[in-house]
Amino acid sequence: MSSTVAIAVMVVLLAAAAFGVTAFNLLRRLDVKVREALGGIDVQLTRRAELVPNLINSVKGYAAHERAIFEEVTAARTGATRAAQTGTVDDKAQAQARLDRAIGNVLAVAENYPDLKASANFLQLQEQLTDTENQLAFARQYYNDAVAGLNQRVVTVPWMFFTGLARVGERPFYQAAPGQQAPPQVQF
Repeated sequence: MSSTVAIAVMVVLLAAAAFGVTAFNLLRRLDVKVREALGGIDVQLTRRAELVPNLINSVKGYAAHERAIFEEVTAARTGATRAAQTGTVDDKAQAQARLDRAIGNVLAVAENYPDLKASANFLQLQEQLTDTENQLAFARQYYNDAVAGLNQRVVTVPWMFFTGLARVGERPFYQAAPGQQAPPQVQF
């Protein structure tokens, strides 16, 4: 009888250990997926920031007197690049909002120059920027989906008992900065 009890205890201990390893690995995989998704946002923010100088150079030739707009775009681009490299999710959203406003101002200036709007180079840059915006929206959604999956596990039983061991916790969702829920108003 005692050997049967010993075997039962061993089976229970092995099952508990196997479940613990499974829970640990699941939480770590979800955490890696969230970090990967955030990296995807960073890639698109960086790509966008790299397109901005080309866009500015295209517009500068036509609107050299719009110096303040170009300076704001440069500052916003620098902030977005910095946030993509080392910022928190909120820092990235704030930098993104500032760059959105700055790019909107550049495009508004471009509207005043029909020759510029017809330029093949400018049209190509606008197309690349639109493509990047679409990829950025996808990357944000992918990140939020990954965060939702992680956060659901982190706050539910039995996974919540393994969060400390796996060093995994809830992550913030990527949210639009205040005032960014509505489309920007472009005035001429």
